[in-house]
Parts: sequence; structure tokens; C-alpha cells
Amino acid sequence: MNHERPTVFVVDDDPSVLRGLRRMFQVEGYEVEGFAHPRRMLEREPWGGPGCVVMDLRMPELNGLELQEELRRAGWTHPIVFISGHGDVPAAVSAMKAGAVDFLPKPFSTEDLLAAVERALTRDKAARDAEGEHALLRARFSTLSPREWQVCRLVARGLLNKQIAAELGTAEQTVRLQRSHVMKKLAVDSVADLVRLLERLDSRP
Repeated sequence: MNHERPTVFVVDDDPSVLRGLRRMFQVEGYEVEGFAHPRRMLEREPWGGPGCVVMDLRMPELNGLELQEELRRAGWTHPIVFISGHGDVPAAVSAMKAGAVDFLPKPFSTEDLLAAVERALTRDKAARDAEGEHALLRARFSTLSPREWQVCRLVARGLLNKQIAAELGTAEQTVRLQRSHVMKKLAVDSVADLVRLLERLDSRP
């Protein structure tokens, strides 16, 4: 499967609907995988490339909300677009609270579904980009030794070298050297830059 082109995963227990959706997404240039039963999708390894999930709400054994939860537990992180032939407002609210991008009642237009999928793919790309940036940031901080990490945190709290030395029970000259190493390894020029970098590290993308 092409890892560059987004993949749309379609889950619907109605064979005709499943065929129609697969054909439509293929015509639009997406890679498509279809599942006639929710458990078939759970048997698949989580997809590591760009994509989203389009699933029916009402399905046998495992409904859409339950599948949404099971996919998260299995490691799927892709945005979900729900479709349903039932005007189930509480289910729609639950789906959106759990992270669904859209909830489209049947019958819906092709334009509405494609627009919802585009929104889902945009969200997926933003999340993947943020995770990539966070991974690079973690790699930068991983170059710090355990003691440099301690110094880094104390510097970010605004402590002076002599205060850090007292806190760690070491010489002020040693702290000054370790502080210099921290700033060089993280490529920051000021305490303010260091604080911002730590805030980015501590926030999940």
C-alpha cells in the first residue's frame, strides 16, 4: 500500500454501502480498505500512515462507539467520521466527545462526506506533524545527562547558580559548567528560551 497517499478505512455492515463508499473514495484518489464487520478491522494492525476512519454507528456485536473505543485501545489514532441512518443525537454527542470529527446522518451527499473526510485528514496531518516535532524535541533533551537535567529544571525555575549548587550539594563552578552544557546542547541563548522549550516538551501534541 502507498504510504504517501491517505488511506480511508471504511467500516459498514451493509455490503452495498461498503462497495459504494469504497468505489467513491477510490475514484477520489484515496487508498481504501473496507471492513464488513467491526471485528475485522480490529484484527488489522494499526496503520502508521496518513488516513482516517469512516464507520457506521449501528453494527452487529460491536457498534460504532464501542469500535471507536476498541480502536483507541489497540493503538489507532486516526480521526473518525461517523455515518448513521438513525437520528441518534446522544450517540452523536458521545462520538464527538470521544474525538470523532463528524457525524453524518444518512442519506448524506457525496460532497458532505468528502468534506468531512478532508477535515479528518487535515486533523490527522496536524497531529502527525505535532508528534514529529515533539519527537525531535525529545531527542534534543535526551542528550542531557541526569545531572544536567536537574540543572536544566532548576534554571528554568529561576534559581541562580549558587542556589542550584546548594540545592544539589555541589560546587557553584560545577553548576556553571553544567548550565553552559545545557544551553549549548539545547541550542538556547536565554533562560526564557529554555523555559519555552521545556513547556513544549511537557505539553503533549
